[in-house]
Amino acid sequence: MTTKTALITGTSSGLGLTTAIGMANRGYKVFAAMRNLNKQERLMQAAEEAGVNIETVELDVSDTESVTTAVEKIGHVDILVNNAGIGGATPLELVPLEEHQQMFDTNYFGAVRCIHAVLPQMRERGSGSIVNITSVLGLMAMPNQIPYSASKWALECLGEALAHELHSFGIRVVNIEPGVVLTNIFENSAEQTRYDKTSPYRQVMRRNSKFFTSGQRLGTPAESVTEAVIESIETEDYRLRWPVGQDAQGVNEGRATHPADEWVAMGGDLTDEHFNARYHALFGIELS
Repeated sequence: MTTKTALITGTSSGLGLTTAIGMANRGYKVFAAMRNLNKQERLMQAAEEAGVNIETVELDVSDTESVTTAVEKIGHVDILVNNAGIGGATPLELVPLEEHQQMFDTNYFGAVRCIHAVLPQMRERGSGSIVNITSVLGLMAMPNQIPYSASKWALECLGEALAHELHSFGIRVVNIEPGVVLTNIFENSAEQTRYDKTSPYRQVMRRNSKFFTSGQRLGTPAESVTEAVIESIETEDYRLRWPVGQDAQGVNEGRATHPADEWVAMGGDLTDEHFNARYHALFGIELS
């Protein structure tokens, strides 16, 4: 069987790095893309420790020319994993418009640029897989993280519609929806995160922080996302959405059975005890 080639974006750390190592270990030929190749040391060290071969490629998802050049260099691409993304946690009123736009340019339009680059060859061959790493926040709009949530909702929408568009061409499209995963995402999004105990939004900020604290306590490893990526492209039982982690499962099930109005109403003046109880009732997640 011919070895399949995977292009994975955002691989200098976090989920991208772990996915690159996991797919290489599975036998895929992996091209690990990152904006700055000076940051490849951590990935290459991990590859050496795992005993796998990975080729790095310079690719900035926010630059169309960079994406086109990278794909032309690689040539044949069987699997595209749209992983590159940036986060942040700040109430909308306090988010500079440029920062909001940057999040969309990376998280959503970055994926669009990469899809544009690989889609013609996949369609002509009548095969291929496009994997979008979205988020549990692509299923539930999270206050204090509106730009990030909105960009992931947009990517969720793209994945669903694109899966329909490409079904007749034999191209598989899937959305991987992690909850809070044990990576360095908080370190990487520090500049876009603002917490102020004197802010009129301090309650929203604090409760958003509790969501991530509870997710970290659940301890979903990055390898769980890699496993979902591999299963989603290899299984004969196709499905579009792949929640990863107990918190992602809880949110997915809660949104399917409870109206959005219930979630909105929790933004009211509730005690912590009442808020935590309602959160558990909706999503099955314990907040400390």
